[in-house]
Amino acid sequence: VSLSVQVSATTHCSVMSMVQNCPMDIQQPLQLLGGLTPQQFMKRHWQKKPLLVRKAIPGFKPLLERPALFDLASREEVESRLLSQGSKGWHFRRGPFERRALPALKAPDWTMLVQGVDLHDESVHRLMQQFRFVPDARLDDVMISYATDGGGVGPHFDSYDVFLLQVHGQRRWRIGRQKDLSLVDGLPLKILANFQPEDEYVLEPGDMLYLPPRWAHDGVAVGECMTYSIGFRQPARGELARELLQRLAEDAEDAAGTAVYRDPGQPAVESPGGIPPGMMDFARDALQAVLNDPVELQCLLGEYLSEPKANVWFEAESEGTGRTVTGAVALDRRTRMMFDEQHIFINGESYRASGRDAQLMRRLADERCLAAGEVARASQGARQLLTDWRDAGWLHDKQ
Repeated sequence: VSLSVQVSATTHCSVMSMVQNCPMDIQQPLQLLGGLTPQQFMKRHWQKKPLLVRKAIPGFKPLLERPALFDLASREEVESRLLSQGSKGWHFRRGPFERRALPALKAPDWTMLVQGVDLHDESVHRLMQQFRFVPDARLDDVMISYATDGGGVGPHFDSYDVFLLQVHGQRRWRIGRQKDLSLVDGLPLKILANFQPEDEYVLEPGDMLYLPPRWAHDGVAVGECMTYSIGFRQPARGELARELLQRLAEDAEDAAGTAVYRDPGQPAVESPGGIPPGMMDFARDALQAVLNDPVELQCLLGEYLSEPKANVWFEAESEGTGRTVTGAVALDRRTRMMFDEQHIFINGESYRASGRDAQLMRRLADERCLAAGEVARASQGARQLLTDWRDAGWLHDKQ
């Protein structure tokens, strides 16, 4: 069912050198993936079967120490949750949490989950970049789970892909292909009623376990424990349709045109409550005109996928506002930037792009930075866009 691999650190680019902008080569074996190339991993494991990698990042230590993580959990703009299990069952609370509101460190069986840490810490953001062999449209965030001995969230399954990277202490994972997805009634958590594990692993710091969607798993801390979960968004079809239709409604009048319903051939009716077939045809044609615009759909999807999370806001530059960007730039860690064949999308906005400027902007989306020489070759319009984004806090001058 799962594959465990371990390779030498001398045969490929280590994670720490990758953090320093080592180019992503999908044909290059990665220690992070146990010696598989990104291409091999995606073909063999992605959404198919688990992968256990021993020493995925040898010698890896927490990027945030415990006090820094607890400080994040105390902030209003950070999503955090506290779970504990005792004689009276499961208890669940949402943050923010003051330090004195947390259980004692020596108390067993409690877990604190801090979501979206990559948005708040640059080192965690850089770690997440090592998983960009998956499209950014799928990459979601990094959650940090801190637990005391015995802590966990119970056996469950997720509807998305996840890499579980052990950072401190040990965690025992039991996993299985669960057919019975019934849940325990009356709990604040979605816990499987009849969990049937097939494999069991104890992960040490630097070990990593990949799980596809709907693979049941139960992780229990062995002593004090910290785990990073690199998660991937997987919008449901209905959710995606709702989002696109809501956005489509804002531009529907322009896309469908201004024609009004006319019925010069309408006969007199004996049953006035019936909807005329011609009006149904008119409504169908109006909706079809909006849905059949491929450019409109491309823009809506790109704007939706690049939309920052609800708890994200940017601070405008306080110095040098309006000064044209001329040197190297780098995207803010909270910025989401993507592209298709005709457009550039950044933080929920879309721009038509072509030619050399389009190539430049695609490089910025891929590399998340541009060298001074690349900026110098941009057109005046492209440099003005970079200036506007810099002033809005979406990107920054790179030192």
